[in-house]
Amino acid sequence: MRILLAEDDELLGGGLRAGLDQRGFQVDWVRDGVAAERELLSAQHQAAVLDIGLPRQDGLAVLKAIRARAIDTPVLVLTARDTVAQRIEGLNLGADDYVIKPVDLDELAARLHALVRRAHGKAQTLLQVRDVTMDPAARQVTRAGEAISLSTREFDLLQALLLNAGRVLSREQLEQHLYRWGHEVESNTIEVHIHHLRRKMGAGLIDTVRGVGYIVMS
Repeated sequence: MRILLAEDDELLGGGLRAGLDQRGFQVDWVRDGVAAERELLSAQHQAAVLDIGLPRQDGLAVLKAIRARAIDTPVLVLTARDTVAQRIEGLNLGADDYVIKPVDLDELAARLHALVRRAHGKAQTLLQVRDVTMDPAARQVTRAGEAISLSTREFDLLQALLLNAGRVLSREQLEQHLYRWGHEVESNTIEVHIHHLRRKMGAGLIDTVRGVGYIVMS
C-alpha cells in the first residue's frame, strides 16, 4: 500500500517512514505543504499522513486545496495540538481521521488500513473475495482456508486487486500501488508478479483483460 507522508521534522519523519515500511507500507515522504499538495493532486497514493504545521503551506491549507479539486484520497491529519476547534476545522475541510503526537506506530498503521478499507467500501477488518481471505495488518492470506505464503510485492499486488474487486486495474495503476519514488520498475515486472500469484493462488482468481489490465471478480 503506497502512502504519502508530509512531515517536516526530520527525526519524526524518518521514524514514521521506517516504522511504516516495516509494517508493509510504501512511503513517499515530503517535507513541506507545497510538495504535499502537488503530490496529492497526482492522486497516486492510497492514503496520506498530513502534518498540520508544515512550512510553505500548512496542512489545513493543503487539505482545503485538494478537496476543492475533488481529490478524495483518505487523509489522516497529524498534529501536536489537540484542540476541539482544530479537529472540527480539519474534519470540515475534509480530513478523514486525526492522530495526536507522539504517534504510536501500530495505531497509525491500523488507522491507515481502516481509512483505505472505508475508501473502497469495505467495513470489515479482513478482505474477503470469494474463497480468498486477506488480513492486511497481519499480512496473511488464505484461499479456501489454506494459508499461502506470498512475497511482499505479491501480497501488495493481491491486496490492490482485492480492494478493487470487480474493477480492472492497469499495469500503471498497479505499479503506482506497489512502488514508491526511486524504485526503477522493469516493463514486465507486474506481469512477472501476476504469474507468480497465479501459480501460488491457483487458477481462476486473476483474469487478464487484454490490452487493459487485470481483475479479480467479486
